Amino acid sequence: MHKLAEKREQLNLTQEELAGKSGVSVRTIQRIESGQVPKRFTLKALSEALGVDESYFTEDPYENDDKDEMKWNKIANLSALPLICFPPLNILVPFFIIFWKKQYNTVSKKLLSIQIVWTLISILLFVFILILNDWLMVKSNIKLLIPIFWVMVNAVVIVRNAYVLSKEKPERIFPDINIL
Repeated sequence: MHKLAEKREQLNLTQEELAGKSGVSVRTIQRIESGQVPKRFTLKALSEALGVDESYFTEDPYENDDKDEMKWNKIANLSALPLICFPPLNILVPFFIIFWKKQYNTVSKKLLSIQIVWTLISILLFVFILILNDWLMVKSNIKLLIPIFWVMVNAVVIVRNAYVLSKEKPERIFPDINIL
């Protein structure tokens, strides 16, 4: 449930009553409660009407994670970097770090999901190269660039996510995958 709806219901206000109190249309309140990001002046009017600070509504999903969680998420993410050439290990080592430190949060799940998807795609690329080589008799060495390129892209994603996790307020993890 959106924080606006929670606060409104906590104060026993209907959407119509909040609209009258804040000067914001009922339709705008409905849109915000369904997930639309409000404009600055709308946010200010609603926060004044409900008696809360504007930051109450703009809380970042990563804001609640403390620095220790972010540190261990970053370590788990970077632990996959030296193991990207060994696909099962690039999942298992971060998993064991997350399990050992009990860091079961959305960020750690996304980081593990990225490596799982990456490994599955790596296996498919390996099979594709085998098919090119054995069945289709493609003898070019260019096909060896496919896994090298894939490993390099994975390394860039891991380093980019480590950089994002080191920020005070991290942006979204890229790619935004969560299969766990």
